[in-house]
Amino acid sequence: MIKEVFFVLFFYFIGELVSYFINGFIPGSVIGMMLLFVSLVFKWVKPIKVERVSKALTDNMGFFFLPAAVGLMDSMDFISRYWTIIVTVASVSTLMVLATVGWVQQKMEQKEVTPDE
Repeated sequence: MIKEVFFVLFFYFIGELVSYFINGFIPGSVIGMMLLFVSLVFKWVKPIKVERVSKALTDNMGFFFLPAAVGLMDSMDFISRYWTIIVTVASVSTLMVLATVGWVQQKMEQKEVTPDE
């Protein structure tokens, strides 16, 4: 399990290093997970080498939402003051995403795909 944790942390730290050099434009954790994904796709890292630790992390994802929930509790005065704006923006943006995804899906389904002969 130590080797599995090493792979995940290695890519995390590489992502943090890259993020540092691009002035934090993209979070290091995101870059690290993208690098891990690419290395898994190209089979530079075998999936079995991160299987147990990734299963443990996904089984306990609730722990990762605790800091965000505490942050929300800390901002309750702001949220209670502007809840109508927050709900409106969240609703409109959700509808826009749904409409865009539906439109793109319809365009993809209309596109005729011919198999190579």
